[in-house]
Amino acid sequence: MTTRAGTPAQESDLIDVEALIKAYYDLKPDVSEPEQRVVFGTSGHRGSSLKTAFNEDHIAATTQAIVEYRTSQGITGPLFLGADTHALSAPARTTALEVLVANEVRVLVDEFDDFVPTPALSHAILRYNNAGNDDQADGIVVTPSHNPPADGGFKYNPPHGGPADSDATSWIANRANELIEGGLIEVKMAEPSAVETYDFRGHYVDDLENIIDVAAIKKAGVRIGADPLGGASVHYWQAIAERYELDLTVVNPDVDPTWRFMTLDWDEKIRMDPSSPSAMASVLAHKDEYDVLTGNDADADRHGIVTPDGGLMNPNHYLAVAIDYLYQHRDGWKSDAAIGKTLVSSSIIDKVAESLGRRLWEVPVGFKWFVPGLVDGSVGFGGEESAGASFLRFDGTVWTTDKDGILLALLASEIIAVTGKTPSQLYTELTEKFGDPVYQRVDAAASKAQKAKLGKLDGDAITATELAGDPITAKLTHAPGNDAAVGGLKVVTDKAWFAARPSGTEDVYKIYAESFVGEDHLRQVQEEAKKIVDAAIAD
Repeated sequence: MTTRAGTPAQESDLIDVEALIKAYYDLKPDVSEPEQRVVFGTSGHRGSSLKTAFNEDHIAATTQAIVEYRTSQGITGPLFLGADTHALSAPARTTALEVLVANEVRVLVDEFDDFVPTPALSHAILRYNNAGNDDQADGIVVTPSHNPPADGGFKYNPPHGGPADSDATSWIANRANELIEGGLIEVKMAEPSAVETYDFRGHYVDDLENIIDVAAIKKAGVRIGADPLGGASVHYWQAIAERYELDLTVVNPDVDPTWRFMTLDWDEKIRMDPSSPSAMASVLAHKDEYDVLTGNDADADRHGIVTPDGGLMNPNHYLAVAIDYLYQHRDGWKSDAAIGKTLVSSSIIDKVAESLGRRLWEVPVGFKWFVPGLVDGSVGFGGEESAGASFLRFDGTVWTTDKDGILLALLASEIIAVTGKTPSQLYTELTEKFGDPVYQRVDAAASKAQKAKLGKLDGDAITATELAGDPITAKLTHAPGNDAAVGGLKVVTDKAWFAARPSGTEDVYKIYAESFVGEDHLRQVQEEAKKIVDAAIAD
């Protein structure tokens, strides 16, 4: 069977932008239908207006719920509001603004009416809250991240600047659904008049010299190609090039809500995932033209790193290199600043941490877990296997508490400038020291009941004592770093591990697995993982 993955999008793949926006205003959700309710995942509420999952009523109600939530929490400072390049982001931003203004919330929007990347919004919140003001700011970023063009997304960041925790999002979602069910009678809306502005881009770009050695990049003459993939970072990259006089080319400055310039992802959908070889195929065609080529998703919280010698790096590989480099080149960080990783990230990070003499802080999936450590400097770096990370400034203070794809992309250039080696070459050196792991994520079918059971599983439910011929050394349902429930299971041996988590959107569970032995061993781990999990969640 032939696949169109990695091939240019065709006219039939493109969304009808006019129909999408019309549906945003015309279709009214019925919250008795689960698919039409406000539901916050790990990164906000997402859905398509065409499926009555992201419509004006959703956004009006959710914004009103956020107003009520921030009042209950005593948050009285400004609310920073930004949006990415998805077609539904502009109308949703307008709806949110109408509700915020009617509720007399002090709102700050972009000074140049530009798109606002997620890290720039996080940076703005923290900048305000660390400036000694008597009140506290928070923010909303309108983005479904790397999701397809027909989707919209809406995310709340409280005063710590990172993703809201599940207590906050559950309250906001429940209240929003109540408001929709009540016919939006309690939702205030007004036409915005003069609204305050904020230079998200200027403040973010000017501050980069306090976290990235831009002088070294300039001196070394690193040739950088940056592809925003049609996302919110588009004008930021040009500003970075000009502000720091870098040899940096914005490979594709086009912004088009249909994303007609993208190549199709693995499932033949348009998806702005900078860690996907299929989605990045058009970018990879330029890999020999630059010392490093980078990509970002629509809200620039994810990164993709392309080198002439290695092509598109696996996100786990780059995280390991970034950690190894940073902890040897950041003298201003606390000597006991831990290395933060998610439970499903590569174990080569564990080996790097051990070699650096640093504590490994392993947490469940979700960047929100890194927020407290980044705020107080006890965690120097926090990274996810899905190509999202952030780290501290040179002086060990917080930069962002949300993922920053622009930052991690720039770090690749610093690494080249300082070491004279590409991140791909440095990863090869790590594998020569620690072994060369093989990592893959696959899906396995599961009913809703089975997924629910997996999400609440206890390690004692696993009776197996061996995995792929090796003794099981750990059965984890709580993360070692903070003892938080992982919403699934991780099983570990000395040579391999697997983790299983239920999907939030499909009738499957995800199996993440890694082997330090090889491909055949990984297949064996995956097969046995499925048997172990299926036995534990059998109806």
